[in-house]
Amino acid sequence: MKTTLLMVLLAATLVTASGQISVIGELSQDREARPGEKYDGVIIVKNDTNEPQEAKVYQTDYLFYFNGTNDYAEPGSTPRSNARWVTFSPATLIVPPQSTMAVNYTVQVPADLNGKALVGTYWSMLMIEGIAKGSAESTLPRDPNRTQMGIQQTIRYGIQLATHIAQTGEKKINFLNAQLVTKETGEKVLQVDIENTGDVGIRPDVYVELFDADGTSVGKFPGIRFRMYPGTSVRQQINLSKAPAGEYRALVVVDAGGDDVFGAQYTINL
Repeated sequence: MKTTLLMVLLAATLVTASGQISVIGELSQDREARPGEKYDGVIIVKNDTNEPQEAKVYQTDYLFYFNGTNDYAEPGSTPRSNARWVTFSPATLIVPPQSTMAVNYTVQVPADLNGKALVGTYWSMLMIEGIAKGSAESTLPRDPNRTQMGIQQTIRYGIQLATHIAQTGEKKINFLNAQLVTKETGEKVLQVDIENTGDVGIRPDVYVELFDADGTSVGKFPGIRFRMYPGTSVRQQINLSKAPAGEYRALVVVDAGGDDVFGAQYTINL
């Protein structure tokens, strides 16, 4: 039996895991480029064990939604995929004990996309997946002293490769749903679902400011800076438990930088 653990973090600087391999560095790599340009990047894979470990590298597309679903589609199958622009090497690697190896990639941005100008953000995923010793894919020799029965856990990392076409695209968002939720712990949370309806990938600052009946602000309450690609959506759960009980006008602000600030108002009772 084989289980797979997928680690796709929207914002991370260092990821380690017990087991076969880990990826050092950010799990999202962004680059601004112009049509026709080419750029290179590198992903560092580390063997955290005292014996050689094997891994494979492959591509997928990547979409995610506020309800928690993720879509790892065939590479190049989604409208804003850059998977076909990406070449990488090696496709498989054997990392020596307590060592690192590099996966190098190149992104060749096309001049256009099916005759249309490139606008905004295009992205895809490079997967780094450990290959369990003794599995059908493994080329490493089996240890005769180890049992070959049982559960094999495979760790898989997804590195988002995003290409932002320089000085193009519009930032837009849509507020989908909002409701006040009481957690089992008694915390009051404003749950807001937000969709990126623009052309540009964003990672906005999000907060809620509460105003009482007199229009006086009783505080700002921060959300999480989620990464949002065009056509994807996220769920913000903003804790309002520190606000006094009462009726408020809640202003939800999504600040995507510069003049791109969006807001929605709701009436809530805490």
